[in-house]
Amino acid sequence: MSPASARSATMAGMTGVDAQQTDPYLWLEEVTGDRALDWARAHNEVVVEHFATSDRFSGLEHRILDMLDTDTRIAYPTRRGSRLYNFWRDAEHPKGLWRRTTFEEYATDDPAWEVLIDLDTLAAAEDENWVWGGAAVLRPEQSLALVSLSRGGADAKVIREFDMATKQFREPPSPDDDTADGFHLPEAKSQLRWIDADSVYVGTDFGPGSLTDSGYPRIVKRWRRGTPLEQAETVFEGETGDVMVSAGYDRTPGYERHYVARATDFFNESVYLLEDDGSLRFIDVPSDASESWYKDWMLVRLKTSWTPETGDGTAVTYPAGALLAIGLERFLSGARDFDVVFTPDEHTSLHGYGWTENYLVLITLEDVQTKLYVVTPGDWQRSPLADAPPMATTSVMNLDPLEGGDEFMLISSGFTTPGTLLASSVGGDTTPLKQEPSFFDAEGIVTEQFFATSDDGTQVPYFVIRHRDRIGTPGPTVMSGYGGFEVSRTPAYSGASGMGWLERGGTWVMTNIRGGGEYGPQWHTQAQKAERHRVYEDFSAIAKDLVARGITTAAQLGAVGGSNGGLLMGVMLTRYPELFGAIVCQVPLLDMKRYHLLLAGASWIAEYGDPDKPEEWEYISKYSPYQNTDPDRAYPPILFTTSTRDDRVHPGHARKMAALLEEQGHTVWYHENIEGGHGGAADNKQMAFQAALIYEFFTQKLLDEQAR
Repeated sequence: MSPASARSATMAGMTGVDAQQTDPYLWLEEVTGDRALDWARAHNEVVVEHFATSDRFSGLEHRILDMLDTDTRIAYPTRRGSRLYNFWRDAEHPKGLWRRTTFEEYATDDPAWEVLIDLDTLAAAEDENWVWGGAAVLRPEQSLALVSLSRGGADAKVIREFDMATKQFREPPSPDDDTADGFHLPEAKSQLRWIDADSVYVGTDFGPGSLTDSGYPRIVKRWRRGTPLEQAETVFEGETGDVMVSAGYDRTPGYERHYVARATDFFNESVYLLEDDGSLRFIDVPSDASESWYKDWMLVRLKTSWTPETGDGTAVTYPAGALLAIGLERFLSGARDFDVVFTPDEHTSLHGYGWTENYLVLITLEDVQTKLYVVTPGDWQRSPLADAPPMATTSVMNLDPLEGGDEFMLISSGFTTPGTLLASSVGGDTTPLKQEPSFFDAEGIVTEQFFATSDDGTQVPYFVIRHRDRIGTPGPTVMSGYGGFEVSRTPAYSGASGMGWLERGGTWVMTNIRGGGEYGPQWHTQAQKAERHRVYEDFSAIAKDLVARGITTAAQLGAVGGSNGGLLMGVMLTRYPELFGAIVCQVPLLDMKRYHLLLAGASWIAEYGDPDKPEEWEYISKYSPYQNTDPDRAYPPILFTTSTRDDRVHPGHARKMAALLEEQGHTVWYHENIEGGHGGAADNKQMAFQAALIYEFFTQKLLDEQAR
């Protein structure tokens, strides 16, 4: 939105919102308050009028929507034995269809699908704005499912039991119908997991004191069919300061196991096997490690180095990022002589792993490029699994050790290469299944990888996607970033950025800054809490490197990020404004003094620190965008986007920041989707609008204005 014509006397000259003063914009934290929504709608009108009324915008919006709705997209499946499940949206079904088919049918050019739930029909019949939240199918029968639905795309969901044969929801017990016995949970951030056809593990809002400070279940219970939720049997309780507790059941034939887990923070969890008598057997590995088991084997992926006590006086130290294996029963009996399945190096990290019936599959990243391997359990020998093209990401999907043998699927795509889906098996042939079409003209567009030197000397990689004619000539460029929670960003096809930016002559940049997991867990832990400044130093170093290489200029450089990446954008605006010509900040965290008090914010203290502790607020306060705005410093124009229904990152962050910047006289634009959840959109139409808005903003600020 255009700058305010005048500043109020109380705000004139203010540098951010001082932690000691009353926040003048607290009223914007009232998510559905009339005053706050009126404020949001007024800003929406200005944004729509300025960016979303031209033929150029409409043309792009329709192209993106056509891409999202087309039947030529790959219907990516989830495998359950011989059946493949898929959730599908198109122009006729904007809310979507949950459906399934067989593998044989899926392999045909025009597979026939059995529709299980038509969400548009359901939403209309129940007069609810249902958004799909997923389904847990009971194995092996596949006769029942626990279906999650949210109102408007929120994290909080209603969970209802669905009968696959009748294609109807099973009604919960009620005084009016003593024959109804379906599992049903009202709207909450719940967990509901199958044990068998007549019992589940449930964690939900059981009443006062049953949730953690983060708003997730603190108590998990076993709930039997036909009994009221109030009679469910408690099996485990955590503390209010935990993030959450959970329980589950491993139904591998001959290896059935019950387990519970207590997440004490976002990165630390204690896991226990739950015995028949209710006793717990602790899985004694570092709490920040990821442990899993399959049949006789247990795997441990380390986030920090570990020297376990062996009991015989010997000691072996295993490095951070390593994957270890041991017999589960031997481990429970005290053995600690692990086999090392994978060891990282300075260029290579473990990106993922999973089991087929007889083998372990590893996905690694070598300088952010995929390599695939298969490992034989027991001797743990590793050999290549399949070829992975360069400058692309190849993922292994639909491993099904319970019923699927050694079969799996591969999906591969790059920045300019649409997705290809292949079927394969360990030791068998690889067969193409589906190929997505191109949605933009990629002729002459090339992908390059460069490394920038951060402030502490670390080499930070990034990818540049541009037309070869742009090489040697600085041009409009948009760089994206995230940098948190060990989330790795790898090459992937984006039809929207191709249509909205690359075709218009722009250059796109994807950064792999610290805070992510591209080089293993240490790439993340180097940037936690007091070291978070490295995230921002990495991103700014790439911005400077882009200019130094002649790829762009500061005036032509834009930046975009969402959620934790929205925080990154807020820091770029307030700390490095001279590096950018325009910024888009999506569903962001910005007020780091209050983030832990809003919605799920308390669960992220392990990432950012606790602002209520003076020693931790000391370093948070140095970058918290809401506390570091400056009315006298020149800022690039910024577009904030968020969602009213985002119940993960509070929309108050974006609202308050926009209001403060506007009051200080900066050029600010703000758009809030009244639906959409943390993803910002509840259906394809909303997704198309959001994407077109972002590219139109960058086009106006970096292409049109530079051309004048």
